[in-house]
Amino acid sequence: MEYRPFGRTGVKVSPLCLGGMMFGWWGENGYDESAKIMQRALDAGVNFIDTADIYSGGESEELIGRFLAENGLRERVFLATKVHGQMGEDPNQGGNSRRWIMRAVEDSLRRLRTDHIDLYQVHRPDPTVDIDETLGVLTDLVRAGKVRSIGTSTFPAHQVVEAQWTAERRGRERFAAEQPPYSVVARGIEADLLPVCQRYGLGVLAWSPLAGGWLTGRYRQEAELPQSRRSALLPARYDIELPENRRKLAAVEALARLAEDSGLTLIELSLRFVLQHPAVTSAIIGPRTLEHLESQLTAPDAPLPADVLDRVDEIVPPGLTINPADAGWQPPELTTPSLRRRQG
Repeated sequence: MEYRPFGRTGVKVSPLCLGGMMFGWWGENGYDESAKIMQRALDAGVNFIDTADIYSGGESEELIGRFLAENGLRERVFLATKVHGQMGEDPNQGGNSRRWIMRAVEDSLRRLRTDHIDLYQVHRPDPTVDIDETLGVLTDLVRAGKVRSIGTSTFPAHQVVEAQWTAERRGRERFAAEQPPYSVVARGIEADLLPVCQRYGLGVLAWSPLAGGWLTGRYRQEAELPQSRRSALLPARYDIELPENRRKLAAVEALARLAEDSGLTLIELSLRFVLQHPAVTSAIIGPRTLEHLESQLTAPDAPLPADVLDRVDEIVPPGLTINPADAGWQPPELTTPSLRRRQG
């Protein structure tokens, strides 16, 4: 497997990153199955694992930490986790404040059974917290040796720039990476975020490169659409009665036929597309089973030919996210009417 520089950190990582969201009760995976998936990924050359404190309420971190510790594999892995999600009923058990991050990082270190986190990421923007507040506590964690590098996830381009400027002006550690949603059917970040990441030398770790399962081959126009816990909890992304999801299904069908004509699986086409963007360092794969993992490990073997990429652009034009719900985060200015309407 060919390893890639992770931004300007000096670290080289595999083009596929093993995501831990399916480890634990969310993916209905206990330790034994999760360990088999992790071992197979490492045997295939994957040296990058990403998780988050919120995944299965901390269980994902616990399973990953146990596997790495019991098998003496911690130093073989570039280990990433995230902070922000609500971790309890107390309203202060979440977000991007100094108060919460100082506690959350200790909880993650304990669950991961390690004394340091290689990449500690802010899982989502928090409009209620000044970015300097967040950068300040993350800088302290880096200087204390508990965190090696810091990053963001699903930040809009203008906030990535603001954070870079704030770090420079206030003498803070700067974010070294961004983790955005990116797939053949969710290309919105091509217009601004990915160029910004290139401008500032950020590593890019793409999440949902298979569009939450839409690009696995299971979603076809003449087939019965699969039902899952994810589709039940996220109807905006999966309800086929919504016109944006019907358009997405039509695009997926065309992409599946293109893959077949190219001698590829839809999974291979989709992952290779994401990995071929010059700004992208790694794509996160989140297999729930060993079978899922095996179907994804062949993706980095070869790039897509130019004619295939041209055909992809015809099916889903550059910069287009077919369903805005796949963007992963909506600014409160779009979701809270009081922020865009004068009162009284």
